[in-house]
Amino acid sequence: MKSKLTNGSIASHLVKLSVTILCSIFIIIILSITDTYFISQLGINELAAASFTFPIITIVGSLLMGLGEGTASVIAVAIGEGNRYKVQRITTDCLILSLLLSVILTLVALATIDPLFKALNAKPNILPLIREYISVWYLGLIFLIVPAVGSTSIRASGKIEFISLSVIIPTIINVVLDPLFIFGYLGLPRLELQGASLATVIAQSTKLLLTLIFLYREQMIVFELPKFQEILKVWWNVFHLCISATATKVITPLCTTLIVSIIAMYGTEAVAGFGIASQLESLTLIIFLALSKSVGLVVGQNWGSGKFARINQAFNLSIKFCLIWGVLAAIVLTFTSGSLVSPFNNNPQVISTVNTYMAIVPISYGAAGIIQISNSTFIALGKSIPPIMIAVVHMLILYLPLAELGRQFFGVQGIFAAACFSNIVVGLGAFAWNRRTLHAMSIGRSIYPRDQN
Repeated sequence: MKSKLTNGSIASHLVKLSVTILCSIFIIIILSITDTYFISQLGINELAAASFTFPIITIVGSLLMGLGEGTASVIAVAIGEGNRYKVQRITTDCLILSLLLSVILTLVALATIDPLFKALNAKPNILPLIREYISVWYLGLIFLIVPAVGSTSIRASGKIEFISLSVIIPTIINVVLDPLFIFGYLGLPRLELQGASLATVIAQSTKLLLTLIFLYREQMIVFELPKFQEILKVWWNVFHLCISATATKVITPLCTTLIVSIIAMYGTEAVAGFGIASQLESLTLIIFLALSKSVGLVVGQNWGSGKFARINQAFNLSIKFCLIWGVLAAIVLTFTSGSLVSPFNNNPQVISTVNTYMAIVPISYGAAGIIQISNSTFIALGKSIPPIMIAVVHMLILYLPLAELGRQFFGVQGIFAAACFSNIVVGLGAFAWNRRTLHAMSIGRSIYPRDQN
């Protein structure tokens, strides 16, 4: 378990890590789009029901990414320090924590289905479909949360070959089972929305098994029971970063959920269009997510080894890439959104909503990437305060109020313009804050000193 990212070309490390992570994320998003396609064949109500659940599923996914990112940050630093037992202890204790969280989250989620989606303005004819879809998905949370933490621990150790394997196999299983369960092929019962969720749960159970096998083979877990005080200490050392990373990841989909409720005022077709646009956007921006995860690993290991110049280089290279990719994505989506949405739904209002979204929001994609890179860099450096503040300003102080104001004056276009403006303003602020922090570190000062683990 050597520190692989503290020597050699920074650009090469970022490319290798990002490509591996990107392929895995790309497969996941393709799976999500495939689910959306199959569900869209059931009808507009089923598609709207799935669109209502998309922000909630994104919130859970953000919780997983936050928990994993905090864990990976601490593990990467421990690897940079050369402390193998610390890596094993953190990995094991975080797996225990993820198991406890999955049980608690499942119970809470199942108890709040109806009141939650009623509050989101789901119509009475849509609510049973939502319940049918999300209840099975909630029951499979243990198969999502535990392997998510385990796989991020493996990624932090540099064992990137596992990442693709743990994604490809469950994805193939999911894609094969989707049409079988949804439409009842090969003599199976036609489960429709419930079938889509069941296919996901079965596929994720495979990922859990693969993750545990790999962790055991790589000797990244220990089977000795620690003292209660020791496990609490490990949880606390990881948890302050997990809280920051999770809050950062969760605030955005929470606000998106509120945005969905606002868009619902314009009808089911507008919600369905926003859902499709969000899926296409996710596909476009996964490269930023992959890069941010890679930057976090590079920064973490080099921070553990005290190599500040390499940290600055990784950050600067990543920012340049975000700007370039953001411009290219905006150009492509502006001119191709209509043809991209037609396979999912040919309803004119759905297509119009997607076209409007893609004509406005992609202008700010470069800034959105900078926000992700900045947050990952802060977390990797052990600075839990800046990411939370960035997320609060971005979504709560700017986006939501401006979206409501924009709706009143310009309708749906105003909501989308608020998203664009918020991304640009916060992206510039996050970049300036990160540069200031890195400069302070380079001369031996830190505004927010890292907690000692």
